[in-house]
Amino acid sequence: MELTLGLVALACGIIVAVGAIGASIGISLMGGKFLEASARQPELMNELKTNMFILAGLIDAAFLIAVAIALLFAFANPFVV
Repeated sequence: MELTLGLVALACGIIVAVGAIGASIGISLMGGKFLEASARQPELMNELKTNMFILAGLIDAAFLIAVAIALLFAFANPFVV
């Protein structure tokens, strides 16, 4: 029982860590591409900014779903009988 709880806690930490790393890499790449595109075509900056914020929300939503799954495993553990 203790081994299962320990492994679930480790898995929750890995889920949150990988999700945070993926979200930060995704947002940093998107921000860099936004700066490149706005420097190339400054007249499209408002449209690009809107698209950037929508994509940032989607990237953060994927991370928050991973956190919710980790919380599910931490507090309502389906592996413990």
